[in-house]
Amino acid sequence: MVGARPRQVGPSSATESRGLPLLPPLAGCAAAVDSIAFVADLHVLRVFCGPGGRYGNHLGVVLDGDAVAAGQDRQAVAARLGYSETVFVDDAGTGVVDIYTPSVRLPFAGHPLVGTAWLLGRLRARPELLQPPAGSVPTWQDGEFTWIRGRAQWAPDRRMQQYASAEEVDALPSPPPGDGWLYAWAWQDQAAGRVRTRGFPRRGDAIVEDEATGASAIVLTAELHRALDIMQGKGSQILTRPGPNDTVEVGGRVILEETRSL
Repeated sequence: MVGARPRQVGPSSATESRGLPLLPPLAGCAAAVDSIAFVADLHVLRVFCGPGGRYGNHLGVVLDGDAVAAGQDRQAVAARLGYSETVFVDDAGTGVVDIYTPSVRLPFAGHPLVGTAWLLGRLRARPELLQPPAGSVPTWQDGEFTWIRGRAQWAPDRRMQQYASAEEVDALPSPPPGDGWLYAWAWQDQAAGRVRTRGFPRRGDAIVEDEATGASAIVLTAELHRALDIMQGKGSQILTRPGPNDTVEVGGRVILEETRSL
């Protein structure tokens, strides 16, 4: 296992569609988590790391998705882990994946797919496509950056709000008042395509602010119709560019932080 730390057994620290609706929270998740026979490994990644491997958004990946039943059990695991998203790989060969936040299941998400593509490429054979519920997502590696290609309509109901300066974005409370996904952004260098962003899911769960958000970066790129170099959160880096047939490509660095048992 390349770059993996020794396995540790113990609880985790708490620390993105064809326009498909999010699934509502599942009742009884807290109780269900105790009944799951955890036999799978959990790979904890940081996705969209900045230069030198700093920052990035934590992601949990369960390569043996069959070890956790779909639905309520998976939602319970994602809630217990507390990462922005947790991915369950149902078929590594064909790239079928299932994505959960601590409170909802997602048809599409950027940082989970970038991270999963990277991990499969390191530990097994990376499929040419990942298959979340939203549709087929091409993946590839280019130097230190792992890339995927998606569509802005797969991440609906996200508001892009421009501010006058990066300093105004930095000064926002976490979260700003209001409901629903907010992606706050400002130009750092418009000619160079450099953007400062922060992401606020505002859906009522434990994720108050997202450190790095591939789906929102895809939406912003589709609105601006140009390649971007995004600095989000404390210092995570996301690269984007318009792709073929109204798609957007998003890429970033990934680091394996640890591997342990669920």
